[in-house]
Amino acid sequence: MLEHLLVSQLLRFSWLHDEAQLEVVKPEIDRSGHDIVFESHGVIRHAQLKTSSLTAKTARQKIHVDLASKPSGCVIWTRFDSATLELGPFLFFGAKAGEPLPPLEDLATAKHTKGDATGKKAKRPNIRVLPKGRFKELANVRELYSVLFGLPTNLEAQEPEGNT
Repeated sequence: MLEHLLVSQLLRFSWLHDEAQLEVVKPEIDRSGHDIVFESHGVIRHAQLKTSSLTAKTARQKIHVDLASKPSGCVIWTRFDSATLELGPFLFFGAKAGEPLPPLEDLATAKHTKGDATGKKAKRPNIRVLPKGRFKELANVRELYSVLFGLPTNLEAQEPEGNT
C-alpha cells in the first residue's frame, strides 16, 4: 500500500507542477533489483523501494547489485507515520539524473537471515548492505521528484496543501 501512496503522490505532483510528464512502469518480476521504473523528461529511473516507519530504528537496507546495471538506478527509502500513513521524509541513494548508481564494491555482502543446519548464515552474493548514512534525506515529494529527474526545485510555485 505504501508503494501505491508514493506513486500516487509523485503522479499528483507531476500532474500539478510538471504537465503530467511522469510515466510509471511496474515490472512483473523482481529479478534485477528494481521494484518500479519512473520516466520523466527523458530520464529513466529504475528504483528499488524500501519503507520504514518514523519510529523504526532501521539503520541499513539490503540492495541488489543488478540495480547498478540499470540506467540511473536508485533506492528510495520512504519513511512514514504509522498512525496517519503520511509519507516523508524520504531517503535517496543514487547519482544525478542520467548517471549510474554510485559504486557498491565497498559495501558489505549481505547474509541470509536464517542459518543452515549448522547455524551458518550463507552470504548472498548479489545483495549488499547499504547504511543509512549513505542516503540523502529529502523532506518531501517535491524534493524527491526534483532529485529523481534533475529538475529545478522551483516547480513548487503553486504547491497545494499536503505532502507534495
